[in-house]
Amino acid sequence: MAKATSKYFCKKCGYESAKWLGQCPGCRAWNSFVEEPIVPLGFSKSTGKSSGGIRPIRQKPVRIDEISLQKEDRISTGFRELDRVLGGGIVVGSLVLLGGDPGIGKSTLLLEVSRNLSAESKKKALYISGEESLKQIKMRAERIVDISGDLKFMTETNIENIVATVQEEQPDFVVIDSIQTMYTETVTAAPGSVSQVRESSAQLLRLAKENGIAIFIVGHVTKDGNVAGPKILEHMVDVVLYFEGESSGSLRIMHGQKNRFGSTNEIAVFEMEGSGLHEVLNPSELLLSGRPIGASGSVVSCGMEGTRPLLIEIQGLVVQTAFNLPRRTTNGFDYNRLNMLIAIIERRLNLEIGKYDAYLNITGGLHIAEPSMDLAIIMSLISSYMNIEISDDIMIFGEVGLSGEVRAVSNAEQRVEEAVRLGFNKVVLPAYHAKKLNDRNLKDVQLIPVRNIREALQIMKK
Repeated sequence: MAKATSKYFCKKCGYESAKWLGQCPGCRAWNSFVEEPIVPLGFSKSTGKSSGGIRPIRQKPVRIDEISLQKEDRISTGFRELDRVLGGGIVVGSLVLLGGDPGIGKSTLLLEVSRNLSAESKKKALYISGEESLKQIKMRAERIVDISGDLKFMTETNIENIVATVQEEQPDFVVIDSIQTMYTETVTAAPGSVSQVRESSAQLLRLAKENGIAIFIVGHVTKDGNVAGPKILEHMVDVVLYFEGESSGSLRIMHGQKNRFGSTNEIAVFEMEGSGLHEVLNPSELLLSGRPIGASGSVVSCGMEGTRPLLIEIQGLVVQTAFNLPRRTTNGFDYNRLNMLIAIIERRLNLEIGKYDAYLNITGGLHIAEPSMDLAIIMSLISSYMNIEISDDIMIFGEVGLSGEVRAVSNAEQRVEEAVRLGFNKVVLPAYHAKKLNDRNLKDVQLIPVRNIREALQIMKK
């Protein structure tokens, strides 16, 4: 019986099968299997002989008190925003995956991080590109950063050559741009295939752990917004970061999808300029810039991204429908929750807003999932429906239940302090928080407690 020369792999989870399957038994995804050729482990397709690659070092088990932790085990990237997302800096020996749309600024960011580590932290950095030539890298570097320190560049796609170079140079920080262009000679499939991405990442993982080298991998994303290649790639790495933003705008937002060394709720805000990426230390001020004055439907609320409060402008527009079925359009907010809030308005306030088209926009390209925005969204829709302007010095937050009650939210004090810092004089908030915050003697702000959306509507009409 002939020996199989190929296998089928699930693109979602990496499940292997000897034959094609319509549904993956591992992750239950449909039509996710792709065929890949298989080669005996250690076989080089160029020489026809066994390929050494990276040899695993045999480790000995140790007790917990024999493991030493030092502050130097984390390295600052030179960006406070990025350090926050990483959990305090780059962990020595970690493998980090950075994904994002083409042209969003992934290579630019990692080039600036490499420069910061070599020039400011006096670390040895190595930037390896499989997509650009050395001349292209220099042209980009001269445009955005001044290269100094021990930073070297190399163009290579063969993972065995990369491993040998890293072991010879022994850098503290390595950038692989990108993993989809890398290939290993132990696999005969084309670069970017499931097998190549998986095997190349496995070698980089061993390289990082056994040598204590921090490695950043750039990953392409598909049209669905996920990193291209097998889903197992995200399971192998220590940190998964996504770089997002509108290609036509200058704002870039980074958030963590997975982080073994910190929280995944933190975000970093950058602004793309002609001289490269610059971190935004006060994102609330940037998100509120250009806010219309005296316009109905515009409300400011405060959301929490990890430990950071962000003041965000919410824009609502309610207009008479031209169809039998009213339209609902959201940008940055859950569509089904918007429908629920409209139903609460109609039932508890007796406003026939459900017969109108409703549009909701969260400015700045943010995606808000927490319920603390409910009250502000309801006030934004009612403001547009009644054509009533909401005072520019009011900030609103609170969760709304199906009975129209305004419920407590977390981190109320931080939200109020952020509003005061940016010059807001009044804060509409759940009644539960009013007494506690009044005891704190917060100055320069008037706290307006509400128990339900009817009370909030009366305040808006004043």
